[in-house]
Amino acid sequence: MNLTNQSPDLQPILQNEVVKLVPLRSEDFEALYIVASDPLIWEQHPSKNRYQLPVFENFFKGAIQSKGAFLIYDLACNELAGSTRFYDWEETTKTIIIGYTFFARKFWGTAVNKSTKKLMLDHAFSFADKVQLHVAAINIRSQKAIEKLGAIKISEQAVAYFGEKENLNFIYQINKEDWDLRTNSF
Repeated sequence: MNLTNQSPDLQPILQNEVVKLVPLRSEDFEALYIVASDPLIWEQHPSKNRYQLPVFENFFKGAIQSKGAFLIYDLACNELAGSTRFYDWEETTKTIIIGYTFFARKFWGTAVNKSTKKLMLDHAFSFADKVQLHVAAINIRSQKAIEKLGAIKISEQAVAYFGEKENLNFIYQINKEDWDLRTNSF
């Protein structure tokens, strides 16, 4: 069987000692909205009103349609910590994007983000050569977190989030070879 023409699995269950990522399902809306309804989560995001129900409904619809979105659970307290997703797999360049990530404030500054990204990057590099991360130009907090993973800013681009207007984003990238070298230091 030739596996090279098959699309990669963008929604496996991923787990390490800190977090568990499970595929997002329609029935997860209420639980995820409880996490997302905190306005401070979105203060550095172009969609500052994503905590409002109609705006979050659009976000959630895009997450479901992406077929690459996850719920993130913190295993220490067995709580829903946030969400993230893979999207825009490009077979010809073997590039995937990670984004739309958010966490409840109680998990900021903990190992949850780094552990989540490590799981996602390890999985992505089982089929991809490059991983890109789109971060709003005004989201300094996320830029710093991504740079700590070894991501390099490669460009700036106007990006329209699902059903929203375009906003300036910084495009960061991690190459498989660089990740393979870095994972020894995690």
